[in-house]
Amino acid sequence: MRRSMQYKQTEIKKGIKLHEINTDKFKTNLIAVFITTKLNRENVTQNALISALLRRGSKSMITQEEISKQMEEMYGAGFDCGLDKTGDNQVLKFYIETVNHQFLPQEGEDMLKTSLEKLLEIVFNPYLEEGGFRSEYVEQEKKNMKQRIEAKIDNKARYALDRCIEEMYKNEPFGLYKFGYIEDMEKINGKNLYAYYQELIHSCKIDIFVSGIITEDITQMVRVNENIERLPEREPDYSIPKELNKELSTQEETITESMEVTQGKLILGLDVCLDKEDLRYDTLIYNSILGGSANSKMFQNVREKAHLAYVASSNYLRYKNNIFIHCGIEIKNYEKALALIKQQIEQMKNGEFTQEDMGNAKKGIIATIKTIEDEQDTGITYYFGQELSGEKISLEEYKDKIHKVTKESIQHIAKNVAIRTIYFLKN
Repeated sequence: MRRSMQYKQTEIKKGIKLHEINTDKFKTNLIAVFITTKLNRENVTQNALISALLRRGSKSMITQEEISKQMEEMYGAGFDCGLDKTGDNQVLKFYIETVNHQFLPQEGEDMLKTSLEKLLEIVFNPYLEEGGFRSEYVEQEKKNMKQRIEAKIDNKARYALDRCIEEMYKNEPFGLYKFGYIEDMEKINGKNLYAYYQELIHSCKIDIFVSGIITEDITQMVRVNENIERLPEREPDYSIPKELNKELSTQEETITESMEVTQGKLILGLDVCLDKEDLRYDTLIYNSILGGSANSKMFQNVREKAHLAYVASSNYLRYKNNIFIHCGIEIKNYEKALALIKQQIEQMKNGEFTQEDMGNAKKGIIATIKTIEDEQDTGITYYFGQELSGEKISLEEYKDKIHKVTKESIQHIAKNVAIRTIYFLKN
C-alpha cells in the first residue's frame, strides 16, 4: 500500500541538519546537500565558481571523468549540481540519485550508504593541488562562467525579468545576479578561492536531504561520516524572509532599455504588503486570479480578448513578497498593454472577480500541491523552503489553508499591492 511522505529532521551539529523524506513511491533514493549563505557582492561570484568547481574532482575521484565512472558503477547513478538565489540567500545544491538496493538484481553493497559517502566527499573534500583548487580547473570554470554571464542576454524574457529585479533591488542583495560578475573574476585564483571555500563550509547553513525508501539509520551514517565529523558547529548566517509590513511604494519607476528585439518584453514588479504570515496563502490565490493561470485576468483579457500580448502571466515570489507580471508584446502596443494591465490590478482591488475565478485558482494550486509527493526533487524543495522560512506545515494543512481563503481576504491583498518598477525592453 502506498503511503504519504514521512518527514523527519535531525540536528547533526549546530547549523547542520539532516532531513529524511521516507516514501515508497519511488525506486530511487535522492540525496541532496544544500549550502546556504547570505548573498553579497563580495562573495556571489566565488560561490558560483565553487558550485561549478566541486563537480570537477574530489580527494579520491580526482577528475570529472572519475566521478562519472563511479556513478556508472553504481548502477548508473546520476550526479548533478546547481545554484539558486532564494530570497537574500545564495544556495549551492548538489544531488545524487541512485536505485534503491531493494530493486537491485542481487544483494550487494548498500547503495544508499555508498551514494551518501560519495556526495559528501564531492562537496566537502575536493581535489586540491598545492594547497588550493587546481589552477587549470579554476581558469576553465572562470571561462565557462564568463560565457554563461555573457549569454544571459540570449533569453530575452529571462533577461528582462533579471533586469527588472536588478533595478527594483538596486544596491540590495536580491538585486545581485546569481552567477556573479565578470569583473570580479580577475582576482580569483585556486588558493584564495579554496581559502574562501574553507570559510564557507565552516560557517554556512548546511542541509542534507535523503528521499526514498529509508530502512537504514541515516542519522548515524551522517554523524560518523569523516567529512561531516571534520566540520565544526556554527551559528549559520543566512537570511530568513521577513518581508511583512514593508512600505508600499507610492511612485512607479519606469526603466526602458533598447536592444535588437522583435518582441517587446514588459515586466512589472509589484510589492505586496502583508501584516501576517498566513496571508501568503491568500496572495497565492490573488496571483493565480491575476495572472498565474490560463483562467487568469492577464491571460484572458490582455492576451485572448484584447490580443495585446503573446505572453501574459504573473508569478509570486514569496521570499520577497513580490509579484512579477510578464508580457511579450508588440512594441507599438506598450501604452495600451500597460493601461490594460493596470486595469486588471484595479479590478482586483474593487473585488471584480467571481467565485468561479476563486474556485479555478484553488483547484489549480491544490493540484500543484498534490504533485509535491510525485517527484522527489519537488518534495525536497518543499521541505527546504519550510526550513528556510522557519514555517512548518504539512501538505494537508497547506491544502486546508488554500480551501479557507475568502473573497474578502483576496480583496484585502489586492488593496495592499502596488507597482514599484516597470521595465520595458524594446528595439
